[in-house]
Amino acid sequence: MEMTFRPILEGKPANEPIIIAGPCSAETEAQVLLTARELAQQQISIYRAGIWKPRTRPNSFEGVGAEGLKWLRHVKEETGLKVCTEVANTQHVFESLKYGIDVLWIGARTTVNPFSVQEIADAVKGVDIPVLVKNPINPDLKLWIGAIERLYKAGITRIAAIHRGFSYHGDTKYRNVPRWQIPIDLKRQFPDLPIICDNSHICGRRDILQAVAQKAMDLNFNGLMTEVHPHPDEAWSDAEQQITPAQYKEMMARIVFRMPTTDDMEFLENLEHLRHEIDELDEELLNLLSHRMKLAERIGEYKKRNNISILQASRWNEILERAVIKGRIKGLSEEFVTVVLKAIHQESINHQASVMNRQDVDAMKG
Repeated sequence: MEMTFRPILEGKPANEPIIIAGPCSAETEAQVLLTARELAQQQISIYRAGIWKPRTRPNSFEGVGAEGLKWLRHVKEETGLKVCTEVANTQHVFESLKYGIDVLWIGARTTVNPFSVQEIADAVKGVDIPVLVKNPINPDLKLWIGAIERLYKAGITRIAAIHRGFSYHGDTKYRNVPRWQIPIDLKRQFPDLPIICDNSHICGRRDILQAVAQKAMDLNFNGLMTEVHPHPDEAWSDAEQQITPAQYKEMMARIVFRMPTTDDMEFLENLEHLRHEIDELDEELLNLLSHRMKLAERIGEYKKRNNISILQASRWNEILERAVIKGRIKGLSEEFVTVVLKAIHQESINHQASVMNRQDVDAMKG
């Protein structure tokens, strides 16, 4: 589906980042206003606060509800900041529009449900309001794109994607692992779609917020969404990932915002030369991989002839362990080597299986 997007904030230069900040949850009017006053001095683009909080367990704080919308309206009146909040159903949308909320966002738990997204799309139909769409909890790019398409079909053209990371079962330093390739793939398919990094939900902790924000800027993301609270340790939700306005100011001062390109001819010529070298290496890599798969097919023939299973766990472990050690020596991370080799191994298995199955078919024909 071809889509043409309009800017989230009209009048804002396209190359300026969209900076969104505010508390995870609106807790009290005093807390909301105090945070907004301090962030207004830092020239953020949009002030965020959750009014309705979809929590994993029902005994957790689930937001103050529509009462908090009055506080956000007060923020607009006092500071001039645009305000946004999360919506998960038709009633949330109608209440938010009634109180003049400038921007809506759809959370990860809602994006996973096409019925809920469609309900929101129907509710905003005919309303010219920006809608931000967080990635679904699981790494499903099609589901993310589908939510964006539903809004677009409802007439919403001011849309941005929010990258907040993905659930992961295992040891990781992140609350939600970034899986950067997924938003990169989204950007590849929709170059004009703004993508904002929610570094708070990716990290789940304060000490790596800046590093993740910088990675997003290095990847030419269009903005940041960060949770800021006057007293983070006392926050009613997600305390570990929130920072004070002063800490936020310090973090933002350290982030380098990159330019997407330049007119410097020397830079462009050098870049083109290096890219040409990469293209040649990529061609060589593909040739080598093709040759490797032909060898895998020959191995498949021997295994079939001797009635040996495709997967040889000890051999696979040996390959992986050896490659990780060699990769480390060559400056390649264990994560990279593991991902690449697993993909190659799976392709080898597929080729061997194809050979074995083809031989079975030939035998039946004989």
